[in-house]
Amino acid sequence: MSQPHAISDLEFPTALRLKAEGQRKSDRTRAALLAASCDLLSNTTQEALRVSDICGEAGVAHGTFYLYFPDIRTLLDILLQAFVEHVQNTMQRAGKIPPADPVRATTAQYVALFEQNPGLMRCLVSSFDSFPEAAARFQALNRAWAATVADAAARRLARSGRSVPKDELLRRAYALGGMVDQYLVTLHFNRDASLAELSQDRDAVIDTLTFIWSRGMGT
Repeated sequence: MSQPHAISDLEFPTALRLKAEGQRKSDRTRAALLAASCDLLSNTTQEALRVSDICGEAGVAHGTFYLYFPDIRTLLDILLQAFVEHVQNTMQRAGKIPPADPVRATTAQYVALFEQNPGLMRCLVSSFDSFPEAAARFQALNRAWAATVADAAARRLARSGRSVPKDELLRRAYALGGMVDQYLVTLHFNRDASLAELSQDRDAVIDTLTFIWSRGMGT
C-alpha cells in the first residue's frame, strides 16, 4: 500500500480529523466538533453530552457549536450516519484484501470497530429507547450488511454447485449478525466477567465468531 493505513482503518475520530485536513476552516471545525463528541462518548453516554464539553474538547468557543448544529441530538444523528458509512467501508475493504479469508477478515474488522470506537458502538447498538435515530441507523447498517453477506454466500455456494434461497440466506445473516452483536455487547458493555475470562485470547474470539458465520451461512 502507498500509505501505512487507509482512513477507513483508523479510529473514527482520527479518520474524521484526517479527512478534513487541507479543507476549509469551516470543514475542519465541523470535523473537530464531531471528533470531540466521539472522544467524549468513550467515557460518557449520549444523554450526558454537553455543548460546553464538546466545545472544550474541540478547542472552540461555546457559540461555535451552533454555527454547525442546532442541538446535540442533530449532531449525534449526523455523527452516527457518518460512522455507519465508516463501518460499511471498513468491512468491505477488509474483505477485499488478499490473501485473507474474507469472512475472518471482516469479522476481525468488526471486532476492532468495537474496540476502537466503544462510545459510538454503544450509542449505535444500545440506545433504541432513548435515541430512536440510532435504531434507524443500526437497522440500515444491518440491512445493508445482511444483503452483502447473503450475496457473497450465494456466490460461494454456486461455485460448489449448491444453492440456498435468497430469503433463507438473509434470515441466516440477520440471525448470525444478532448473535455476534450480542456477544460483543455483552463482552464490551455489559462487563460480563465470565465472558471476559473466556475472551482473553482475541484471535480465539475471532476464530469462534468466524466459525459461526461460516457454518451458519453454509459456506
